[in-house]
Amino acid sequence: MPRQSNEALALRARAQHLFLRSRHGHCQSDARVVAGHWTKPEKKKMPAKRIPTSETQEALTAAELEPMTPTEEKKEDNNGKTELKKELGLVEGIAIILGIIIGSGIFISPKGVLKETGSVGMSLVVWVLCGFLSMIGALCYAELGTSIPKSGGDYAYINTAFGSLPSFLFLWVANLIFVPTTNAIMGLTFAKYVIQPFFPECELPNSAVRLLAALAICFLTFINCWNVRLTTRLQNCFMVTKVGALCIVILAGLVTICMGNTQNFENSFEGTKTDPGSIAVSFYSGIFSYAGWNYLNFMTEELKNPFVNLPRAIYISLPLVTLVYVLANVGYLAVLTPTEMLASDAIAVTMADKLFPYCSWIMPILVAVSAFGGLSVHIMTSSRLCFVGARQGHFPDCLALINYKCNTPTPSLFFLGCFSLLYLCTTDIYSLIEYSSFVESLFILISIAGLLFMRWQRPNMIRPIRVNLLIPCAFFLICGFLVFLPLYVRPWEVGMGILITVSGIPAYFLFVYPQNKPALIRKLLDILTVGTQQLFLSVQGDN
Repeated sequence: MPRQSNEALALRARAQHLFLRSRHGHCQSDARVVAGHWTKPEKKKMPAKRIPTSETQEALTAAELEPMTPTEEKKEDNNGKTELKKELGLVEGIAIILGIIIGSGIFISPKGVLKETGSVGMSLVVWVLCGFLSMIGALCYAELGTSIPKSGGDYAYINTAFGSLPSFLFLWVANLIFVPTTNAIMGLTFAKYVIQPFFPECELPNSAVRLLAALAICFLTFINCWNVRLTTRLQNCFMVTKVGALCIVILAGLVTICMGNTQNFENSFEGTKTDPGSIAVSFYSGIFSYAGWNYLNFMTEELKNPFVNLPRAIYISLPLVTLVYVLANVGYLAVLTPTEMLASDAIAVTMADKLFPYCSWIMPILVAVSAFGGLSVHIMTSSRLCFVGARQGHFPDCLALINYKCNTPTPSLFFLGCFSLLYLCTTDIYSLIEYSSFVESLFILISIAGLLFMRWQRPNMIRPIRVNLLIPCAFFLICGFLVFLPLYVRPWEVGMGILITVSGIPAYFLFVYPQNKPALIRKLLDILTVGTQQLFLSVQGDN
């Protein structure tokens, strides 16, 4: 191999110098490179403890990284900045909310709600109440999103209201439990509906379901790494498929009712369970179908005119989704008996097989594309949570880097993609739903508590949207009911969720809070940061 020139050696030394300047300890300054070698920096006294700052430390700029890469391609003109661009308008915001909410949940959760409520009538009541709960929650998040216009959603709100440790615990649990779990659920749903037509009378092979779900997660992670605008355009296309699938369900149900087939709605409340814990668990399945109404808040910094477009997108999306979901459940129950619904793992396909036996293959395709689109937008929004947490200093700096050509948080996307693949070890979707919904509901409760706390502690805070105080109070009480009542009904799922949450406390005090970390940890983080930049062509954002 040809020898490297002195200029190349000096450039590589400069790259190492910039990245090995850790924000922890004495390596932050006074280090010099002489003829490609390090000189030992003087030690400085530093405070024993610190609260993480809001910015990551100095990283290579795009101009310094570019000569180190084997390609001669130049970065496109981005006004000289490497940052997440404001490319989302009102239409894209609505498409993101609808894209996440109308994903896989409405095609699988009706079974879980019916199972826990015990009757047709009570299941419909739960669906209406879940929609109402989502709407009042969305009103609260409209106030939070406009008064704290930062990306990261709940993470930014909890950090502003209660400080570093609670927000770190949210970040810890989000990236360990409900973000990758939701990705896995959507991937598995997509895979099951794709494979279902090939095994009409047989049990689906778990290995094939997992493999197809893994391929979907990997492909969509790559697309999100490549181009944000392409991802948002795909959402607009997926919306047509989502609405088309639900329109088929709704119209089929209404036609069946008009033909006089209403026997499934007779004595509709017979067999209703009265156990409060079971009712609370039934809400988990319903809430999972509505999950995503707060995910646009994760991308506030990429939204054009967020003070106007954020609340408008929420106000338009939630009533529309509630109406469509209730009508879709009426459609299911008009065609299928409760026994048929409980026996089916793919309710929409079972319904199509019963009504349209010769063209029932269309429904699995529509549902699969719907789940595929929901997975795509969930990967996009949730990666911003990981990115913002790393930028705040709560996760390794390498996750706060941006690909300098595509302007996407590629390291965060890759990290969450790998974690989502781990949750494919099980194909039991309903256990995953209960496992993730409890933890997510817990931190939504904490976010609303933060809203109430800031109303009291910071009355003069600028709030472009200020909802009536009764709304967050009512939402807080309902969330408390959903969080604490299932403790004795699902002790295993709830206990594991609490255990993983509490495990973040020692992680915080070992890896985040202290400034002078052990030399071995600093060295490993430095190696990880340099390797991440070189692997993903990523740099620190200009903002």
